[in-house]
Amino acid sequence: MPISLRLPAQIEDRLAALSALTGRSKTFYAIEAIVEHIDDLEDAHLSAAVLARVRAGTEARVPLNDLLDEYGLAR
Repeated sequence: MPISLRLPAQIEDRLAALSALTGRSKTFYAIEAIVEHIDDLEDAHLSAAVLARVRAGTEARVPLNDLLDEYGLAR
């Protein structure tokens, strides 16, 4: 799927320099950056939603000691 990005000039310059230095395309590095960080971004947004539910009292919580006991882990 094609995508268009408007990058700050400084980032575009760095990306172009890296591309020229390595012989890889700018697209290659854009994909690498997205793949490397998308999990973290998803986790951040999901955890914010869970935190909002915890604060609203609609998300179940389990005390750490209960989990440790359930899995037979020492405290």
